[in-house]
Amino acid sequence: MLRIAICDDSVDARDALRLQLEKILMEEAEKIVYEFSTGAGAVRWLENHPGEIDLLFLDVEMAGLNGMAAAEAIRRFDAEIIIVFVTGYADYVFDGYKVNALDYIMKPANAERLLEVVRRVRTQLDQRRNEMYLMKNAEGTFRFPLSSIDFFYSDKRKVVCVCGGKEYSYYAKLDEVEQALAGRFVRIHQRYLVNPQQVSQIGTDHVAVAGRRLPVSRALKEEAVKSLARAMLM
Repeated sequence: MLRIAICDDSVDARDALRLQLEKILMEEAEKIVYEFSTGAGAVRWLENHPGEIDLLFLDVEMAGLNGMAAAEAIRRFDAEIIIVFVTGYADYVFDGYKVNALDYIMKPANAERLLEVVRRVRTQLDQRRNEMYLMKNAEGTFRFPLSSIDFFYSDKRKVVCVCGGKEYSYYAKLDEVEQALAGRFVRIHQRYLVNPQQVSQIGTDHVAVAGRRLPVSRALKEEAVKSLARAMLM
């Protein structure tokens, strides 16, 4: 799945880019899911929906918050989203390196050039896939780098993913999450599954993760402490 957003303050420019993209995207697996008319609007939405967009086509020359400033703001909370600048001026090309942009497209975009960029995006996402965690809830689809997740905990019929101080709940069983992560996280309690890289302290009956004390059950303590200690020493 490749989820794309377009940000441009010109309706005509958004329409033109969308039409060209629709010629090259794989049906069902790749979609343009959001369009933004301002840089500020894109920044606000993306901050509240981490991981929901894989690729952002971002116009440089926008009124208000321009594309470069928007990209700088986005990078403060999201290092993973792939940014491709769309511009009418080659002068801006080298500025993209400051915000780790993948590439740039000159207006008007053509399908051949877009296909070249999208192929690079597909390759990058394939390489990342094993390092990402995907979850869905009523608010949308979220992708988190595994390294950024603090821990998971169960809450009745839901699992809560704690990432960067925020919580995202969705319907699942913690046993299923543990199995999907294939040993990358450590089960310390019937209700808690933690990222060993985020553990800052191992206590007698708890571990400290992201500023929170989480209980360690007696049944799981021996194996959990071994796994956590091994990970912390790596």
